[in-house]
Amino acid sequence: MRKRPSRALVPALAASALFLAAGCSADPGQSSAAARTPDAGASATTTANSDQPLAVAAAPAAAATTTAVARPGTAGGKAHKSSLKVKSYDSHTRRAVISAVAKGTSSPSPTGAPTPAGTATPGRTAVGDVIASAPAPGAPDGLLAKVTKVIGETADGTEVQTAPTTLDTLLGGDDAKGTVPVDPASFDVERLLPDVKVSWAKTGDIHSGPEGTKVPLGSLRVDVATKVATAEGAPASADASVSGFVQVKPEVDFSYGGGASTAATASTASTASGPGAAYLGVSGDWTSQWALKGRAGATAKPVRLPFAKLHADPVLQVGPIPVVVNLDLTCYFEISGDGRVTVDVEQDLKGDFKAGGTFGTAAGWTPVNESHMDSSPVRTSVTTAGSVKAALGAQATVGLYGAVGVTADLAPYLRGEAAGTVTATTPVGSGTKSDVAASGSWALYGGLDLSGTLQIQLAIFGTPVIQHAIPLGTLHREWKLADGKM
Repeated sequence: MRKRPSRALVPALAASALFLAAGCSADPGQSSAAARTPDAGASATTTANSDQPLAVAAAPAAAATTTAVARPGTAGGKAHKSSLKVKSYDSHTRRAVISAVAKGTSSPSPTGAPTPAGTATPGRTAVGDVIASAPAPGAPDGLLAKVTKVIGETADGTEVQTAPTTLDTLLGGDDAKGTVPVDPASFDVERLLPDVKVSWAKTGDIHSGPEGTKVPLGSLRVDVATKVATAEGAPASADASVSGFVQVKPEVDFSYGGGASTAATASTASTASGPGAAYLGVSGDWTSQWALKGRAGATAKPVRLPFAKLHADPVLQVGPIPVVVNLDLTCYFEISGDGRVTVDVEQDLKGDFKAGGTFGTAAGWTPVNESHMDSSPVRTSVTTAGSVKAALGAQATVGLYGAVGVTADLAPYLRGEAAGTVTATTPVGSGTKSDVAASGSWALYGGLDLSGTLQIQLAIFGTPVIQHAIPLGTLHREWKLADGKM
C-alpha cells in the first residue's frame, strides 16, 4: 500500500476524498501535438491551433511535472507548454517558488558561482502569469494559480505570491472534450477493515492482487469479507456476515467549450469571459458480486460502514495544459431493517454508470445521472417475518486542482421481506397436542440508487458561481429476484 503525502483537503466517494498518483492509462504515443511543442523559452507564441479542438488525453508518465503558462490580455499570451516548474508551494500563504531547468548549459547561481548543467536556475515569471502545474511539492492536487506579485529570487528560483484563478484564463475560446481511463495502479489505497483485498490489471500483463484473482484490463477490484452485528436474541446459527467484491473501471469525463463571448457584439466580445459549455464527471463499467447471510442487527436508519478508501490524481493533457483531476472512491456496505429476518442471498450485478455536472449558458449547471445494470440471483433464502436491506456500494468524488466538483454515490442493494402469521389451537380439556399452522409469503429484490451533488467549486471552469450545492437527484431502480410462500 502506497502512502499518499498528507494534504490539507481530502474530498469526502472525498466525492469522495470518488476516484490518484499522477497519470492515466494511455499510450504515450497518443499525447497531443500541443504537448510536444517546443519549450516556451524558445517560443512564447507556441499554441494549439485555435481552429481545432484541443486534444484531451492521459498525460504520459514523462509529463508528470509538466507546466503550462498563459498571460491573458497580452499579444501571444495564450497557454503554452513551459519549462517553468513549481519547486514548492505553501497552501496557507499561497506563495510558490518557480524555477526553470537549464538544459545542457551551465548558468550562474545566485552567489555568482556556475551551477552544473541541468540544475535549477531562477524562474522566469511575471505578474499576470497564469500557471497550471501537475502535482508538485506542496501541491499534491496540482496547482492552478495567477501570479500577483514577484517577491524575489531564492536559491531554488523566483518566489511569487499567487491567487486562485479559473480554467478559462488558460483555455480561453478553445474547445476540448475527452474521456480518459484512470490507471488502476495509480490509486493510493487505505484499507479500513482487516480482510480487504485490492486487485488490478493493466496493459503489459501487469497484475496486482491475490493469486488467481481475475481482473479485466484497466479495472480495479476491492474484495471484502466481514462479520456484522447479529440481531439480539438470534440463534447462534444466524451469525451475520457480508462478503463480495466491487469492481470498477473508472473514467474521467472532461469537456470545455470556449465562446461565452460568441453571442456578444464585436464591441463587447473582448470583455466577455467564461466558457459557453463545460462538463466534469466520472463514469465506468461496474461489476459486483456479494452476499448477505444471517440475521443482521439492523436498525430502521441505515448504518454505513466504509471498508476501503482510494485516491488518485490523474493528469489530463488538454492541448498544452496539464489539468489535474482529483478522484476519490470510498467503498462501503450499508444495512437497515428490523433485525428479525434471516436471509441467505447472493447477487451478481454488471453494468455501467455516469454522474457529473454539465454547464450551458442558458441553463447553468445541471446534473447528469445515468446507470444501466443487469443482475442475477445466485442463491435466495428468507426465513421468519421481517425486513432487511443491504447495499454494497461506492461513493466517488471528482474535482480539479483540489476543488471538489461532483459527488456521486452508486449503491446497488438487496432487499428482503417476509410476512406471515402463526396460529396455535389446543382443544380444551383434550390433553392433546396443539395444532400449529404457519402461512405467509416472502420476496427478494435487487435494486440500485445513484445520487450525489454538484458543488460550488465547479466554478473553477470560469462559470458563474453556484450559490449552493445542487442535488444530482436520485436515480432509483428495483427488480424482483425471487419470491415464494411458506
